[in-house]
Amino acid sequence: MEIEGRDEQVTKPLWTPSAERIAAANLTRFAERLRTERGVDREGYPALWQWSIENPAAFWDAVWDFCGVIGDKGGTALVDAERMPGARFFPEARLNYAENLLRRRDDGDAIVFRGEDRVRRRMTWRALYDLVSRLARAMKAAGVEPGDRVAGFVPNMPETVAATLAAASIGAIWSSCSPDFGARGVIDRFGQIEPKLLFTADGYYYGGKTFDSLARVREFLPDLPSVERVVVMPYTRDDPPLDALPKATMLADFIAPFAAGEIEFARLPFDHPLFIMYSSGTTGVPKCIVHGAGGTLIQHMKEHQLQSDIKPGDRVFYFTTCGWMMWNWLISALASEATLLLYDGSPFHPDGNVLFDFAAEERCTFFGTSAKFIDACRKAGLRPKDTHDLSALRTIASTGSPLVAEGFDYVYDSIKSDVCLSSISGGTDIISCFVLGNPIGPVWRGEIQARGLGMKVEVWNDDGKPVVGEKGELVCTAPFPSMPVGFWNDPDGAKYRAAYFERFPGVWCHGDYVELTEHGGMIIYGRSDAVLNPGGVRIGTAEIYRQVEQLPEILESIVVGQDWDGDVRVVLFVKLKPGVVLDEALVKRIKDQIRTNTTPRHVPAKIIAIGDIPRTKSGKITELAVRDVIHGRPVKNKEALANPEALELYKDLPELRT
Repeated sequence: MEIEGRDEQVTKPLWTPSAERIAAANLTRFAERLRTERGVDREGYPALWQWSIENPAAFWDAVWDFCGVIGDKGGTALVDAERMPGARFFPEARLNYAENLLRRRDDGDAIVFRGEDRVRRRMTWRALYDLVSRLARAMKAAGVEPGDRVAGFVPNMPETVAATLAAASIGAIWSSCSPDFGARGVIDRFGQIEPKLLFTADGYYYGGKTFDSLARVREFLPDLPSVERVVVMPYTRDDPPLDALPKATMLADFIAPFAAGEIEFARLPFDHPLFIMYSSGTTGVPKCIVHGAGGTLIQHMKEHQLQSDIKPGDRVFYFTTCGWMMWNWLISALASEATLLLYDGSPFHPDGNVLFDFAAEERCTFFGTSAKFIDACRKAGLRPKDTHDLSALRTIASTGSPLVAEGFDYVYDSIKSDVCLSSISGGTDIISCFVLGNPIGPVWRGEIQARGLGMKVEVWNDDGKPVVGEKGELVCTAPFPSMPVGFWNDPDGAKYRAAYFERFPGVWCHGDYVELTEHGGMIIYGRSDAVLNPGGVRIGTAEIYRQVEQLPEILESIVVGQDWDGDVRVVLFVKLKPGVVLDEALVKRIKDQIRTNTTPRHVPAKIIAIGDIPRTKSGKITELAVRDVIHGRPVKNKEALANPEALELYKDLPELRT
């Protein structure tokens, strides 16, 4: 198979599951239950996917039963299925997200926590349940009611999970930012949703250093007048000073009056708000995206159990902060009775082995990370396969940006050969995935395995026609449960409809530039709004990154289009290894690499060495912000960036004047 922009012939999969693995998979059991209980006989993933999109009510009803959703299902799985937006899943259902996640109450591990090399802790299911019960009672005593917002300026630690579940048990709405956000970024987010209660740690660790969160809270709290109480969770200090925070109380004092006991889970409608997530905000104040409890829960349980093969007793890790939707996705694994492996801090402290150390020590079965982390390990020459016992590991997941074909090679060559490599993609907008893993199917080099069950995902060209083997827009042409229930402060839904349904009315247009392969898999070429368009030819940025970052001299790159002479020219910025100089020879090698393996149109008109590359808090590079800077336009929300100072490097570059 020849894929445009690739130089290799893909003739066989990198990995195929064994017969034993297929037989033991949750997905196989699900298909068998469909056959015996519902008379649906579909063999193989493609046939199962086709049935799921043709029969959405029956499919999601079956998912509810198979995954063991706790709640009152009601008699109807879907109404107004032709409306998008407007369809309603399980309109008669009543459930509680926290009740589903706290179904165990024993002395096994619910959470294993690592705070870099400073903190190691474990929390049992019983201890988690008890802490949630005390927090819920304390929240109620503080006046928190269903629909109130509870915010977290928090590291990825066990108490954060407990606070989230306590809020959910009441029917309050949880929303969090990671503690590396600047004050303006916090205000831009929490200021819109007006939380009643704020949770924070006293600080956090990153790269071996200790950072003070309370100083940042003092900075932004005056701009959040809705906050009535600040609850401080000790992390870096046992007894942090609270003198300058008059609304603050330590966690222990907050829950001291309340004994552990049975939790009164509020069973609420399927679409009752659970989480408020935020768009990246690099083009303005972030959108506040409201996700419902039922849609989030059933979608996550489907993705965990059917697409990721997570089973009771599995040990699930994802490298994420609390400012990224993958954190919400991760904690939902408790509903499948899996243990959470939480890590907070730098993935390279003290070195690049730290996450693999954690995985080996805790017998991790599902290891989730980013494509950038995999690429960094590859460039550092790490070979965990030779240094770590990863025998328990069944699945490696990658997201955040497209995983290039060489990343696939690296995983199988240097991490583990017998593993299901699930490149996954979706987003904050749906708090889940459009395309992801298939544990009973093969892994093809450079491809995401499959479209998600129940997700009617297609690729459309500019004329709105579905295509295979061509690049186009990722769309979803039918409703699914984890669509947002709306945006905050958008009473008529105008902002919501404009965000996803403006280009193709009645169809979710996600903004990814992709290709559906002959295997039924997906290749993602980048964000549609960052697509390059020299001479009217659309080029996905990931196509260029894939070639450039193979060169050992280059650590990272970012590519944008510059308006020039009535057209658009491609400008490539490269971050070089220490000691490397961008001379004519290296420029020629970069251009030759791109030209040989893609097309002449992909070759940049300008290649410029740069000291740093701006990225969002979740680690995604920000082509749009760089594009604005080089055109002299303001970047509207620099607080969304982890390193906003990097943008200064792109201002008024003499190389871009000729």
